[in-house]
Amino acid sequence: MTDHHEPDCLTELLGHYGIADHYYDVWGQHHVVSEETKRAVLEAMGVPAGSPEHLTRSWEAVRFRPWRRICDPVVIVQAGQPSVTCAVRVPSEEGLDGEWTLAWSLRDEAGRTVADDRAGPGLAPVDTQSIEGTRHIQFQLDIPLAVPLGYHDLSVVATVGSRSIQGHTLLIVTPSGCYTSGAFQDGGRVWGLWTQLYALRSQRNWGFGDFTDFEALVRWAAADLGAEAIGVNPLHALKNRRPHHISPYSPNSRVYLNELYVDVERVPEFASSPGAQRLVASDELRSRIEACRKSDWVDYEGVQAAKWAVFEQLFHTFDATHFLETEGARRACTGRGEAFERYCREQGESLERYATYAALSEHFQRLSPPIWVWRKWPAEYQHPDNDAVRAFAERHRDRIRLHQYMQWVAEEQLAEVSRVAADLGMPVGLYHDLALGNDPSGAEGWLLQDVLAMEADCGCPPDAFAMQGQNWGFPPFNPVALREQAYRPFIRLVRQNLSRGGALRIDHVMGLFRLFWIPRGRPASAGTYVHYPFDDLLGILALESVRAKTVVVGEDLGTVPDWVREKLEAVNILSYRVFYFEREADGSWKQPSDYPVRSLAVTTTHDLPTWLGFWTGEDLETRAKLGLFPTEEARRQAWEERERDKTKILEALARASTLSESPDRVEASRAVQAERLLEPVHRFLARSSSCLALASLDDWLREVSQVNLPGTVDQYPNWSRKLSVPLEAMKGERLVRRLAQVMREERPPRRPDDAEPGIGTDPPSRPTTP
Repeated sequence: MTDHHEPDCLTELLGHYGIADHYYDVWGQHHVVSEETKRAVLEAMGVPAGSPEHLTRSWEAVRFRPWRRICDPVVIVQAGQPSVTCAVRVPSEEGLDGEWTLAWSLRDEAGRTVADDRAGPGLAPVDTQSIEGTRHIQFQLDIPLAVPLGYHDLSVVATVGSRSIQGHTLLIVTPSGCYTSGAFQDGGRVWGLWTQLYALRSQRNWGFGDFTDFEALVRWAAADLGAEAIGVNPLHALKNRRPHHISPYSPNSRVYLNELYVDVERVPEFASSPGAQRLVASDELRSRIEACRKSDWVDYEGVQAAKWAVFEQLFHTFDATHFLETEGARRACTGRGEAFERYCREQGESLERYATYAALSEHFQRLSPPIWVWRKWPAEYQHPDNDAVRAFAERHRDRIRLHQYMQWVAEEQLAEVSRVAADLGMPVGLYHDLALGNDPSGAEGWLLQDVLAMEADCGCPPDAFAMQGQNWGFPPFNPVALREQAYRPFIRLVRQNLSRGGALRIDHVMGLFRLFWIPRGRPASAGTYVHYPFDDLLGILALESVRAKTVVVGEDLGTVPDWVREKLEAVNILSYRVFYFEREADGSWKQPSDYPVRSLAVTTTHDLPTWLGFWTGEDLETRAKLGLFPTEEARRQAWEERERDKTKILEALARASTLSESPDRVEASRAVQAERLLEPVHRFLARSSSCLALASLDDWLREVSQVNLPGTVDQYPNWSRKLSVPLEAMKGERLVRRLAQVMREERPPRRPDDAEPGIGTDPPSRPTTP
């Protein structure tokens, strides 16, 4: 093909893969994406685009790909429609088109046939295509949609004469929207607290807030304070190494849990494990635990070393007690052993591969020098499908079973916390958080490298908060590759996270619609947006939400088009409203009645200052000390803007009648004034129209420094600061009791018979991943 056709192929490829060739920034400025960026993003998707010949071949591959298979990999349809249309494509000789018959059947997740039928002969093709001299035709197959919500295997056998061809597609039938809690019906408004679980201090934990602390927090908050929800940071698996591998928003895996949250001494095997008990009683380990417990900062490496030494002993006891060697394999001989085997079967290949990665990772970290990232492992171990990986797994079954066991134990303890919340009558219960991306050097990067764009990073274009743009450092899902796998990695991700509580926050929910891709090694200004099949992703999210009976919250901060917010509201995803950002066009603060009903209201987030930090300007002082202001003038302007904001907040509190004195009489410069304003600010929050409001435990305990300071790595102790008040002492905090009373006054609890059942359908006991 001659060069003048090259731009046409490039344009067609960009359209097919959802790559924007231009965009508008937050100031309305138009940006035309460079050809270099366009090609680099295509290459990151695995599409050769380096030359005119590459572009031509890539476009031909895209055009002909659907014709080379009988059925599409996935079809998604909303329940309530009478039928769904599926395309069936077959190679056919001239004159035989009308002779084809299509026999189809639908099987549900249990493998039962729920519908079947036959069409033809006499079918008329709706399209034809010639590929390399072979003629292909397309039929339209209409399937009656008299099947329940869920995942169905559609099998089609196309026959002409003695020749038959079979194809499969995953048919996903979704509800119209996500689950809606009955507590939100008829004007119901719920309140709760949120915190960083690892930051909890207690007299018994090992220097890292654990699931027993979580349960104690739930019991106290529900029974004594009247809280109806408890939120925590993402509990995703981490490498637990400072400074780069402790952020819950750049995890090792978003599917599996961080084992450091396990309470070692509560694992059932601890009571019958002499080895574990001797370790915990030893002077060396007791000294390490005490040092971790007393520190004001989480010692990730210290806690990990202490806990994993005991975990190994617990697994040895578990294996010896509940399994026997039978025909060269370990077989369960007790009910607890059978429960573990059942968990492993339900988790399937996903858990097996995660545990294999964990075993490989620890193997290479023991080398001298250690190898910390999988891309530097020997080539034969860099892909989970390689023969060397399978051979390694066979040789190291005990280590793989250990990692499977630890995930099982973690899920057991977290499930118990969720049961306690339900038993206490909390209408929402546990509120979890799902990170947008993952550490590319971690388990998820290794496991999903075929559906992640490993040569690109997520980020955002330049805006008022980051003039050079932001690079978040993790690879995005490749939307085309994800669809080729029938969205199974996405299904697994949302299902696992939705199963653990009553509400789930989706970080950067715009990621279901579009993400800003930055080719690896380029500045953020050299990126562009890639669009995602949001209707498909929202449908899957709704299905899993309804099955789990879990409310979904979409973090929609920043630049979010109105149509996206309308779409989210239409599918019952709550908006996420932060007090600091809820302003009118003139900069004044919105009133409580201006908050959308279908939203979650909070005062602050993990990336923003606490209330005391904001009012005293501690965050600005910290930025100045770390040299994060580009100029002295920028520092001065930030302080001036903060003072103006404080004045506007006082005016807003006065208009809302939550401030008992005139704004001009409140001195706004000292921590004591900040503390005095905690009650009116929380009354303002509680009075909002939002159906769910969460107060920060940091604020209630008068914390000043924020959890995470964006733009820093090792300059600031991100994700490490513990709460200053131990869990056992929180009951005695007068401010906590007073603020809880404020929340109850503005959001009185409803009697159990006042709340209608949630909107949704009962899930099967354990849906299997399609």
